[in-house]
Amino acid sequence: MRHCSVQVRGLLTRDELDRYNALMEVGSFLESQSRHDLAYTVQKEVDLLIMPAIERLKDKGRARDRATEEYLASKRQAAVDASGDDEDEDEDE
Repeated sequence: MRHCSVQVRGLLTRDELDRYNALMEVGSFLESQSRHDLAYTVQKEVDLLIMPAIERLKDKGRARDRATEEYLASKRQAAVDASGDDEDEDEDE
């Protein structure tokens, strides 16, 4: 059985996490009994179960990217404003 990443597991709801843990336990048991055909079916269920958490992780990444872009834009604007202030001081002299 393949586990999902720690980041994805951290975004599972309590119900999803309980179901995930139960499915992983069942899948591990089936693999220990060499019932890989049934373990495959359980793995597919796990893959479907974690899809909403993967989307939540993607959304967090997109939000972080937007925040970074806004920060960089404000830094660029501050640099432009600062260079404009320097030109005004040069003209006064």
